[in-house]
Amino acid sequence: MLQRVRSAAVSVDGAVTGRIDHGLMALVGVGQRSTAADAEWLAAKTQDLRVFPDEDGRMNRSVRDVGGGVLAISQFTLYGDARKGRRPSFVAAAAPDRGEALYEAYCDALEVPVGRGVFGADMAIDMVCDGPVTILLDHGED
Repeated sequence: MLQRVRSAAVSVDGAVTGRIDHGLMALVGVGQRSTAADAEWLAAKTQDLRVFPDEDGRMNRSVRDVGGGVLAISQFTLYGDARKGRRPSFVAAAAPDRGEALYEAYCDALEVPVGRGVFGADMAIDMVCDGPVTILLDHGED
């Protein structure tokens, strides 16, 4: 999931681990069937998606075009299934070692400045939403 932001930062235990001035905050979920090809596709889509306004106010520019960055946060809870009961099930999320590897592959594939959270950590996120503009990206494999 992508959120257009004016600024964003992530902290673990009070220490900032990643920050961007403007761009996109990416909540990155990795599923059991996710692949390295999915990570590369999502990175390319993230940096080339035209969700920033041009001089006419139309969403016609990418984060790359506006000189922004991406704050990438690992988020296994995106795979939470709450259709039954009152507690979500996370069985569709990838195992932690695989999830971390594909999260890192996504971050490494980005060709814009990247701020990162800490995989598996309890993180505090500060952001100023822009718009708000929120886009769900799904490669359709899970």
